[in-house]
Amino acid sequence: MKKLKFLPFILILILTSCGEDTKKEEETKIEDPAESEKEAEATKNSKTILFFGDSLTAAMGLDPAEGYPAEIQEKIDSLGLNYEVVNAGLSGETTAAGKNRLDWVLNQEVDIFVLALGANDGLRGIPVEETRRNLQAIIDNVREKNPQVEIILAGMQIPPNMGPEYTAEFRELFPEIADKNNIHLIPFLLEGVAGVPGLNQQDGIHPTAEGYDIVAENVWEVMEPVIREK
Repeated sequence: MKKLKFLPFILILILTSCGEDTKKEEETKIEDPAESEKEAEATKNSKTILFFGDSLTAAMGLDPAEGYPAEIQEKIDSLGLNYEVVNAGLSGETTAAGKNRLDWVLNQEVDIFVLALGANDGLRGIPVEETRRNLQAIIDNVREKNPQVEIILAGMQIPPNMGPEYTAEFRELFPEIADKNNIHLIPFLLEGVAGVPGLNQQDGIHPTAEGYDIVAENVWEVMEPVIREK
């Protein structure tokens, strides 16, 4: 009988609680039209930074959140800048493959385009002139579809075992292209990381999370003024 005396009270509590939960859910679903409009306007006015690269951009061997494009997004967010980073890195990508993939990537409007291809060309010994033609074709295509775009080219270098002549010609390719097209240049994407065992994964090519911290700084040093000018 004692249990029965408490049952109605318990039911009241349960029903009241359920009613409160339902009410809270309904209140949660009600959105402030002004706030929604602000969010829509912010999304509409946000600018896009597209990183177009290979496994170095895709952060091969790590969580993509540890790669340099993600770190750039963190820097942008911390400064309250209205930019969205898109990581279009694809492991194994050469400049030729990138040129063929570009149209699909450019389905969206791009404000800043970071071209970070060429490393795989160098490692495979692809003739420098072929790499030059492909990079130029990518730049031309990007500008055609986004006339106001700012392009940042990431300089690449390769190990000396490819021969001194080829290595030097490959290294000079990137500043030459940047100068010819009047675009921004990151002198060497892996500056301070390449050849440092503790900053690279076991393959000796792809950075560790700590290595990517440095890569992100290399990129940010060139990108920050471009973003602020935009």
